Amino acid sequence: MRHYYRDPGTAAGLRIPARYRHDWALFADWCTATNHRPIPATPEALALFLREHPAAVATQRRRLSAINTVHTHHGHPAPGRSETVRRPLDAARATRLDRLAPLLLHKAAELPVTGWPSGVFGRRDGLLLTLAATGMPFAQLARLRRGDVTVAAGALVATTTDGERFCLPPEPGAGASPAVGVYYRWAEIQAFLDQYPNTDLLAQHLTDPVEVEHRVLTDRQARQPLLSPIDRWGHLPLMPQPMTAQSIASIVREHLAGRVRPRTPLPLRKQGDRDDDPHVRLETEIDLDPHYYERGIAARRSARDSLDGLADVFDDIEARADALLEELLTVLEEL
Repeated sequence: MRHYYRDPGTAAGLRIPARYRHDWALFADWCTATNHRPIPATPEALALFLREHPAAVATQRRRLSAINTVHTHHGHPAPGRSETVRRPLDAARATRLDRLAPLLLHKAAELPVTGWPSGVFGRRDGLLLTLAATGMPFAQLARLRRGDVTVAAGALVATTTDGERFCLPPEPGAGASPAVGVYYRWAEIQAFLDQYPNTDLLAQHLTDPVEVEHRVLTDRQARQPLLSPIDRWGHLPLMPQPMTAQSIASIVREHLAGRVRPRTPLPLRKQGDRDDDPHVRLETEIDLDPHYYERGIAARRSARDSLDGLADVFDDIEARADALLEELLTVLEEL
């Protein structure tokens, strides 16, 4: 039988499981004394609490478990799952990230930023690798929106949907972090497509760049995905679409393993190519079959019957993809 603790003074009337009572009370009292909100708590406040209450790693993890559980039970994000808090408590993981971060940043700096379609892939993957170097989980990276990334005092700052901030500051004495340039190069692609949503024009821009005006993002643009999938010919989705965590993890793994091959340059298609081709003839008159609509309705009905149950198949595929992602993350942590 569970026993719950209610103390309006320290827990704001929250229902606290008995085994978390002591650790939560310690955290809530500290928040009251330091003018922090105990719930929802920020990762920065929780990290400061742990720093001001040193203890064995097992004790600190028990405190995190208590604080995270109280938050999730009451519909708030668990602040202890942020990189700000996890990094000091997991020395092995911090060591791996410290070793991988310079390698990821080096790989990002080597990628091409001009040419077609290598330039568009290089700019997107450069930002992807740069953000991965912060230790941001792939799932959070996939959910980033254009408005979630800012530049402040020469540092690149990414804020996740959970409110956690990842920062790449400049080196001492430097005006700005190299990550800022990486970000601006991909932002230029998105700004170009905002003004000229045409892949042929984008290809010409990356081959012979012109100045692109950087405008303040509209609310709609700020909500669009930061990282988008790109097909083999350099086309981005017509409707804004985010990358999946699985595809991001795969790209990071391929770059780390050195298995990304240079992309074959594609010829540029001029705007008048089709008009100048004598073999291309446009039909101006089209006669529709009088039974066109009936056949279309029958085809849709047949497709609905054939695809019945496809949702279960997709659920199975998604479950397998999640399992593969877990295996991939394990491999990456062992590098």
